[in-house]
Order: sequence, then structure tokens, then C-alpha cells
Amino acid sequence: MANVRDLFSKKLGFGLMRMPIGADNKVDEKQVCDMVDHFLSEGFVYFDTAYVYHSGESERVIKRCLVDRYDRSKFYLATKLPSFIIEKEEDMDRIFNEQLSKCGVDYFDLYLVHALNAKEYEKMNGFKAFEYVSELKKAGKVKFMGFSFHDKAEVLEKILTEHPEVDFIQLQINYYDWEKPDVEARLCYETAVKHGKPVIVMEPIKGGSLANPLEEANKLIKEEFGNTPSALALSFVASLDNVMMVLSGMSSIEQMKENTALMKDFKPLGEKEIALTKKIVEIIDSVPTIPCTSCKYCIDGCPMKIRINAFFSLYNKDLKFGNGKFDKAGYERIAKDEFGKAGQCVGCGACENVCPQHITIRDNLKKIAECYE
Repeated sequence: MANVRDLFSKKLGFGLMRMPIGADNKVDEKQVCDMVDHFLSEGFVYFDTAYVYHSGESERVIKRCLVDRYDRSKFYLATKLPSFIIEKEEDMDRIFNEQLSKCGVDYFDLYLVHALNAKEYEKMNGFKAFEYVSELKKAGKVKFMGFSFHDKAEVLEKILTEHPEVDFIQLQINYYDWEKPDVEARLCYETAVKHGKPVIVMEPIKGGSLANPLEEANKLIKEEFGNTPSALALSFVASLDNVMMVLSGMSSIEQMKENTALMKDFKPLGEKEIALTKKIVEIIDSVPTIPCTSCKYCIDGCPMKIRINAFFSLYNKDLKFGNGKFDKAGYERIAKDEFGKAGQCVGCGACENVCPQHITIRDNLKKIAECYE
């Protein structure tokens, strides 16, 4: 079998966690089809979905927008075994077969154990998840196996030492998190290099937060880089030698066109541009914000149905651009209908147990309630 590194001549992947939403609050499949068409026409081939994305609909959407419309040999499709909802060993086979049906395929090119940290690794190791995916690989139902990871480098070292059979790993890397002790992006990347495992990058723009930084940062990027903040963020991770793929959760055809134009004939950053990213980090760090990437893992288990990521996004925006004012009307729009307000948090901690960024969500909800309520 070919090496997974040999699959891709271009490093940009279409991440299907943030597809465009239409007026009916459902995925805008017409626009997704247009995005798929453009992506493939520009020579890009990698699509990344997951069992839980878009409340379980992402895999069905990509069936209709990609699998039903293109020959299977024209693209590579990845999805993930959701560690955080597996309760018993038998769940793995049930979910995998459901995923094959939802995506309309006979096999997945890449298959990942999803969102491992120390706790989830111990659970999934107990369920023999790596052995299960290895058997799928032997049966031809999975071509390459890996896992996505949200924890410290020490934990990653343990997993790769105990499971050298994995073909690749997926890591959260961006220039802002590169030296951050809560993410350890550089240390995790170096651990992957040490073990000879190619890296797929997720959150290269940190959930979109690096796409529109402070005015001072935007001005500096324009002057010294001559392209958009998103382009700088994507270029940083794509310039890393051991990165074989960079996922971008594109939400519009405009974002798709911008990213494919950048990555079609990609040129790595030089020392000047690398130094620029460090300056931008210093500027961003001058304003304290909540490091939420809007993955929405926290919402499903919230008993009060609090739209935590939306509150955090609003709060961060107001801290940076509100000049001391807080958008209370925007806050009320987020909390409308069946959704709870920040002040209704019961402090159960379910959100913090699944947060990849290890945010102290309960404390931050109290701050938000004080500002908006």
C-alpha cells in the first residue's frame, strides 16, 4: 500500500465542520456543491468530515454534494470515530457501518479516532479502538488510520509509543498556539516528527479568530505580508515540513476561492514572515479574550441549552471592538427561544469535560452574565 504522504500534491483540505448555513438554518447545499466543484476543479482532493459535525448531518451532506456527484477515484474522504460518545466496544462497529451508509461509500481513505486526550485515550484503548481500526484497514474498509488529538505533548508521546501502527495524526496548530502552554502546538508537532508521523493540521486560523485580528495587527499584516490575515495563518502551518495537509473549515465560496488561490501554487514563508507572526501574537495577547474555537462540543451536553460558543464569540468581539460597550441586543438574540442565558448555568461542568481548549467555561459564563444581564 502507498504511503499516506504520497496521496496529496496540494496541502489544502476542505474541513466540513463549518459549512455555510442557509436561511432555513440548515446547511446551504447549493453553495456546498459550488464549493466542492471549485475545490476539485483547482486540483484539491481531500474532504474531512465527522460523525458529529453539523449535528450529525455533515456526512449526509457530503454524500449528496460530493459522493453522489463524482467518481470515487476523484477524491479522498476522511471521517472519524467519535471517542466522546462511545460507551461500549460494540458501539464502534455500529457507528462505522452507519458512517459508510451516511456517506454512501464502501471505504474511507482516512479514518481517525476522534478527539483524543488523556481521558478519552484510556477509554478507547480499553475498548481496543486502535485494534478495531487496524482490522478495518486489513479488510480494505479503511486505507489509512490515525487520530485527532487535543492534549499535551506528553500524552501524545504515550499514544504514539504504544501505537506505532498509526499512519498519521491530526493536530491543532496555528501561529498563535505555537508556543502556548495550554495547547503545546510546537511540542506536539515535534513529537509527531520524532515518531515519523505526518501531520494533518486542524484549526490553522484558530476557529476564524486569526482571520480578523485587531486593527493594528491587520495593518501590519497588509504592510509586511501583502495578503490577508487568513492567508498568513494558512501559510504558517503549510510551511511546516512535516505537515501533509491543512484543513480549512470554509463557510463560503468566497473563502474557498481565496484559500485555493493561495494554496494552488504554495510558496513557504520566509524568516521575515515568520517574525511577523510573532509580532501579531504579541498584539493579540495585549487584549485578554476567551480562547474558544467554536467547535461546539460543549453545547450538546448542556442541560440548560446555553449556546456557550456564541456567547464567547460575542464577548471576545466586544472586548476587541466594543470600546467598553457590550452588545446586549446581540446577546438576547443568541439566547432567544429555547436557549438559555449565561446566568442560567447550573455549574454541572459537562461543558468543561469536553472542551478541547480546556477553557474554564463556568467562570467565563459568570463574567458574561455580569456584562450582559
